[in-house]
Amino acid sequence: MTQAARTATDDAPRGGWPGAGTPGDAPWWTRAVVYQVYPRSFQDTDGDGVGDLPGITRRLDHLERLGVDVVWLSPVYRSPQADNGYDISDYEDVDPLFGSLADLDALIEGLHARGMKLVMDLVVNHTSDEHPWFVQSRSSPESPRRDWYWWRPARPGMEPGAPGAEPTNWRSFFGGSAWRFDPASGEYYLHLFDSKQPDLNWENLEVRRAVHAMMRRWLDRGVDGFRMDVINLISKDVAPDGSLPDGEVHWGTYGDGSPHYTDGPRVHEFLAEMHREVFAPYLAQGREILTVGETPGVTVEHGVRYTDPERREVDMVFQFEHMGIDHGATRYDPVRWRLADLKATLGRWQAGLAERGWNALYWDNHDQPRVVSRFGDDSPAHRVASAKALALLLHLHRGTPYVYQGEELGMTNAPFTRIEQYQDVESLGYFQELTGRAGGPRLRTDGEMLAVLAHASRDHARTPVQWDATANAGFTTGTPWLEVNPNHVTINAEAAWADGGSVLHFYRLLVALRHDEPVVALGDFRMLLPEHDAIYAFTRALDTPRADGTVTRDELLVVVNVGGTPQEVPADVLAGWHDASVLLTTHPERDDDGRSGAVADLAAWEGLVLRRMRDLAARPSA
Repeated sequence: MTQAARTATDDAPRGGWPGAGTPGDAPWWTRAVVYQVYPRSFQDTDGDGVGDLPGITRRLDHLERLGVDVVWLSPVYRSPQADNGYDISDYEDVDPLFGSLADLDALIEGLHARGMKLVMDLVVNHTSDEHPWFVQSRSSPESPRRDWYWWRPARPGMEPGAPGAEPTNWRSFFGGSAWRFDPASGEYYLHLFDSKQPDLNWENLEVRRAVHAMMRRWLDRGVDGFRMDVINLISKDVAPDGSLPDGEVHWGTYGDGSPHYTDGPRVHEFLAEMHREVFAPYLAQGREILTVGETPGVTVEHGVRYTDPERREVDMVFQFEHMGIDHGATRYDPVRWRLADLKATLGRWQAGLAERGWNALYWDNHDQPRVVSRFGDDSPAHRVASAKALALLLHLHRGTPYVYQGEELGMTNAPFTRIEQYQDVESLGYFQELTGRAGGPRLRTDGEMLAVLAHASRDHARTPVQWDATANAGFTTGTPWLEVNPNHVTINAEAAWADGGSVLHFYRLLVALRHDEPVVALGDFRMLLPEHDAIYAFTRALDTPRADGTVTRDELLVVVNVGGTPQEVPADVLAGWHDASVLLTTHPERDDDGRSGAVADLAAWEGLVLRRMRDLAARPSA
């Protein structure tokens, strides 16, 4: 018997949530699906070309019909919008661009009335440089809030403000130095992202207390949890220089400081404190709260620590390994990706968090290009099939799935050809740097850089949601802040709801499957064919004890053709599954009688889920 067949049929106990006595004890979020809304691109109601909170409330019927349980709202706080709201100047209020606190209250009420929850974005690694905390910190070296941020003098023996005089050589995520010189005080402040996003100093207890108090006020207002932006970067050792990778000439004099701020020395302490001081009292009252940490660069080992329920830090984390399989040093150094690499990284996280912790599953978000253009095939011939295949592949993994707005429609990257069409601060920064406009060497031509942005820019996720085929896709009556994708005349929600075979209706099935089938939510995961270059296959299984001591095993076999060429399924993978039923398929026209016996080959971008139920003998008592 091959390893693939053994993996699919062994009699080891299967499934269940780590720490739960029975599947029924698992937390509510193990069966939930989260939908991310990027407010400025979701729905505009006042004609200014920017989405707003009343627009989200207007579209709640779409989300309810899709079946999602939680809406994650990207930042709507007051902000100068240097990074589209991830630079917050007031944590306590809504930016007028999006509406008012009353509009947010109406959204919360509308969601709760439909049985959905609201998760807010928590951006506390940094603030805006216009936040009163930073304004006071910057006002004087003697300010009581000076050490609420990271201030450091120039390198010893160097002129403050001179090239290379920065306290360390750390590179910002958005290009250039991570330190900004402040002439008024003669010191530098740290900004891992844009220079208008100074990093908070979490070593300061007063900072942590202020953040905790702010979070409690939002929970008291009815918010149901937080997605925590780059939360594993809040603990830092700001003294050492970063390494300079050989051959990465475009990194110039700036080094990789990430070992000194990723999963830093006190991050687990800080998150345990946050749980204790903020979440624990609400959970003790029976509140259902969701906490998810965005954790770039996180290892599996730290992922287990963050999500171990006994440690009481966060419920789940976003990891980025699978988002890097087509990257070189940065997203702007694209490389050819391999299916085996995708299996390796997703499989590693499935295995690593199998006994302790929980995965968050996603393809798209506001920082990633559209998955159907990235890992699928957005041509008219294969867009729908590849969008369904990728959705099936991800949603049948173990973890909580996240759907990004428009993903359920199979929205694609935008056909931008001019730099003037882009708005993303990161994309524009790298364009300026790599084409030599920022003062350094010219490492790419404009055409080369535009070709990279056409594949990798974050703006592809931020084009307005395509609601219908009318002007501006039904998003706004004004001029949209970012151009609408012209393919909205055929790819839009109105058309998708009317088409029973659409990507949208397939997402509805996936959401319902997670709600209705415990094996989808809680079953174990076993990877098959790890080196196959076209077929992604795995099993899920869940054991349910019965009153007579026997066990019912619910098993799924998931096989997906990740490509545009038909593939033959290896015989050993299908061994024992010929009498299984077809639970779900991307190609229902090929499912003649609901049986799997004839499933020996997969069409281009075809995926299906087979199911079998077995009764096992009673297990010996311990």
